[in-house]
Amino acid sequence: MDGERGAPAPPPPDAVSPEAGPYQGYVYAYPHKTAYRPLDPRPPLAEVWAREPVDHLFLYLHIPFCEMRCGFCNLFTRTGAPEELVDAYLGALERQASAVRGALNGPRFVAAAVGGGTPTYLKAAELTRMFDLAEQIMGIDLRAVPMAVETSPATATADRLAVLAERGTTRVSIGVQSFVDAEARAAVRPQRRQEVETALGRIREAGFETLNLDLIYGIDGQTEASWRYSLDAALAWKPEEIYLYPLYVRPLTGLGRRARDWDDHRLTLYRQGRDHLLAAGYEQISMRMFRLPGRSSPAEYSCQSDGMVGLGCGARSYTSHLHYSHEYAVGAGQVRAIIDDYVRLASEEFAVANVGFRLDEEDRRRRHLIQSLLQADGLDPAAYRARFGAGAEAHFGEELERLTAGGLLERDAPPPGGEGARPGWLRLTAEGLARSDAIGPALFSGRVRALMARYEER
Repeated sequence: MDGERGAPAPPPPDAVSPEAGPYQGYVYAYPHKTAYRPLDPRPPLAEVWAREPVDHLFLYLHIPFCEMRCGFCNLFTRTGAPEELVDAYLGALERQASAVRGALNGPRFVAAAVGGGTPTYLKAAELTRMFDLAEQIMGIDLRAVPMAVETSPATATADRLAVLAERGTTRVSIGVQSFVDAEARAAVRPQRRQEVETALGRIREAGFETLNLDLIYGIDGQTEASWRYSLDAALAWKPEEIYLYPLYVRPLTGLGRRARDWDDHRLTLYRQGRDHLLAAGYEQISMRMFRLPGRSSPAEYSCQSDGMVGLGCGARSYTSHLHYSHEYAVGAGQVRAIIDDYVRLASEEFAVANVGFRLDEEDRRRRHLIQSLLQADGLDPAAYRARFGAGAEAHFGEELERLTAGGLLERDAPPPGGEGARPGWLRLTAEGLARSDAIGPALFSGRVRALMARYEER
């Protein structure tokens, strides 16, 4: 949740042109974390949250540890963390939770998630400690709200899954990536099909309400036939959700014409996967997400307008005017240094925001627009107008017209799979959804684009 397989490069305004290619970067949050900068002065969290609504909050806990780093991964995580570091990290998480809870006036959490890294890198007793601090310090009843936890084939052990189930986890997401062993190796994901199947069996036996499988297309050597094989292997488990991710690590030999060929190949595999899942009865929720009918996201939480409280070294927190976090890095050495600093922080250091981005009115509008358009249902004109006092066309007329002219956006759009115009509703067409990873970055503000361009990768 708090990292991805390809941060978007700062896009030009015409990033949705055919020459730009469909894969600029996954916009899972706006602005991207590479637009964050050290805050000076560092605002106290009590002031940051003082005038914010806190009755529909999302709680996110970040565990930055994995048993291995996959070849496609640029998450904020480290491998091989010793037990004493995990213990120190959970201690810092407790101090942070106490400081954050002290800054919130009567918070009500309506959803929760634990991501990473791989949260189930923690042993069963460590997972129990993590859930205890969330409930006892933050005051959330985990069994009363939707809660998602990420896992991996190697760490989805029976004792860990038992803790997740007992503490109220409703959704378990597992990164399978491919059911073909050779493709897993090509993605530097050393796992075997049997290990994946065993983990899936344990998850199903534990009885979670929702199983999500992540698959990746565009792996070196992957064909339409092998992609279909992985899709069918996933469908055999009847997962309630399936995410299809394009690979964002270019092959070492993929230069020049090869880069365009690879774009075309990924787009072909995306369309194949989309059509196959739709034929199997799944609904498309976004470019990546497919869900069985009758399932829904946490009804009480709106990602466009409600706040998020993040705990952990790589977690972000969102208010209406400030997004903030700790330092960000991808390189293994820098990540280790940041985690080492985090576990040594005194309690008072967690009571301020360190690194972040202050959203002006334009970026608040852009965030709402992007996070709405990149969902299959699109942008609700009444919700936008109620929040910003005018329609989206008044603020983004030129950009919306360009998308419409390109066949990527539909106005007065019917609901997905339905009929009948909805006046003022904006929704990406099927081809628009396919190009979400170009459309999202193209809608970034000039200010965000400039900050991202000046970010020094580390």
